[in-house]
Amino acid sequence: MSGALQKLLAIMPFLFGIGFIAPLIAQVVQAWGMKLPGGISPIAFGLLLGGGWGLIANVRGRWL
Repeated sequence: MSGALQKLLAIMPFLFGIGFIAPLIAQVVQAWGMKLPGGISPIAFGLLLGGGWGLIANVRGRWL
């Protein structure tokens, strides 16, 4: 059990990126009425940015 919890906590920045930051970015895009290039949906754009940022934070060990 502790091994599974350690693995889960090891990827928490990535999960936070796709679970919180991505929907937040999507809502901001919709609220501001932004037109995204290529007709990409706001949630896909949010997942790209939030997931990428979370992955970078996971690899580097910090958000900034």
